[in-house]
Amino acid sequence: MELKNMLHTTVYCTRFLVSSYVAQGIDEPFSCRDLTRHKQQDRPIVREKTHNFFSPSQDLKTMTKRPASEIEQDPAHSMTQVNITRPSGVEGSRGSLLTLLSRPSPFPNETGALAIGEFEPVEVTGASKAGDLIKSQLSDARVLVVGAGGLGCELLKDLAMSGIANVDVIDLDTIDVTNLNRQFLFREKDVGSSKAEVAAKFINEKCSWMNVTPYHGKIQDKDPSFYKGFNCILSGLDNVEARRWLNATVCGLVDLDEDGDPDPSTIIPIIDGGTEGFSGQARVILPRITSCFECSLDAFPPQKTFPLCTVAASPRLPEHCIAYAFTLQWPQEFPDKKLNNDSPDDMQWVYQTAKARAEKYNISGVTYMLTLGVVKNIIPAVASTNAIVAAACVNEAVKLLSFCSQTLNTYMMYMGSTGVYSHTFVYEQKEDCPVCTSTVRKLTVKPTSTLNELIQTLRDGDLRLKNPSLTSGSGKTLYMQKPPALEKATRPNLDKVISSLIQNGEELVVTDTMFPDINLTLLVSFGN
Repeated sequence: MELKNMLHTTVYCTRFLVSSYVAQGIDEPFSCRDLTRHKQQDRPIVREKTHNFFSPSQDLKTMTKRPASEIEQDPAHSMTQVNITRPSGVEGSRGSLLTLLSRPSPFPNETGALAIGEFEPVEVTGASKAGDLIKSQLSDARVLVVGAGGLGCELLKDLAMSGIANVDVIDLDTIDVTNLNRQFLFREKDVGSSKAEVAAKFINEKCSWMNVTPYHGKIQDKDPSFYKGFNCILSGLDNVEARRWLNATVCGLVDLDEDGDPDPSTIIPIIDGGTEGFSGQARVILPRITSCFECSLDAFPPQKTFPLCTVAASPRLPEHCIAYAFTLQWPQEFPDKKLNNDSPDDMQWVYQTAKARAEKYNISGVTYMLTLGVVKNIIPAVASTNAIVAAACVNEAVKLLSFCSQTLNTYMMYMGSTGVYSHTFVYEQKEDCPVCTSTVRKLTVKPTSTLNELIQTLRDGDLRLKNPSLTSGSGKTLYMQKPPALEKATRPNLDKVISSLIQNGEELVVTDTMFPDINLTLLVSFGN
């Protein structure tokens, strides 16, 4: 199974990397000088008919593609003429998709009716039937791409080349000049514009069969009903906090029956992709069925590295301002001098520059010590890693929407820093996951601890909550973050000891902005 998944990923990576030339507006998707030359001369391309693609008498320098007139004069070679035509839009992908979707699969999807339905190969005769099949299998699906940055651009391009026509894309960021070297849907004239809007416009103009709808803004600003309208969600987010929110939101959309079992018709698959330098991962999440993103939160330590696109375009944290100061502003100010991390003068300059940028964006928290800690932790953005991970993600989307094969179970990791290595494994569902299970978590606290200390424990502990609000099992409101009037009314409870607010063994109901529409139940026991 692992080998099968690796082969699937390899095949689709190759196909999507080739098709990227189409998305970028290059005339020749087969970017080979031989193919271009023979096309211009209107001569057929021939390929030698050998099992290993090479004649024993040939080497790499003398192999393969020669004009037919030359090879026909060589009696030592037996040739088969191959007609090669350039794809025209989605029609170029239709042949391979038709082959994939019209024959029985040795690996049928075992997940039942989680997406569109069970896979049933259809006997196809004629081009119109082929078009109808692909339209019904993929083109009618509606897919959401979250993030239009380095990974998001690749996802949109791959979706366009896979016959998935109805795509929505949402992103908060605007285009910075530093994005242009790898985010190929953008041009210099687009600097300062919305990434989602420009990416959608580019795809719609280049690919007439596509219908891409952009949204410029935060994913948190969308009502949960917005996410209900999609058959599949592909995540290309660059931070853990947003991925946790998206995961919790989609998990919260799943309806449970009276036995606590999920209703399959309400499950919206999430395909989560992420890259960091030469490493990346692709993951399939079936909410309430497989492990969710929150189940693996322990694998993501508090973020200390920062994507360059976020640093430059829309800083939100003090760390973003520091990173911008020494990665972009230092080279501009001192082009002939390399930043010395051990120089107090150099670090003081970075600190002061970052502080000024933070004030411009109303960001607080830039300190000299934080500056020292951030300087060595920047993620390099590698375009090839984005391409590989995006191909793996869209591969899974095609399988989920068409049921032509089993989906990834459940995690694929890619490491390219010392070679090319990928590995798949099953991420187990966490029994006490606050998002995808209904288990009551147990929490032991000192009876002399204050409510404020308990809240801090929820923030700094394994739950990593952001703004928790607490209500006792009896319905008493202990503390509410919002609205302001209620926060002010419950603020005096923060300094009270927990034993004066609840009893030993009582349940606490916790809500948090990190988990919309999900209530976390804690069974609190007093102890040391």
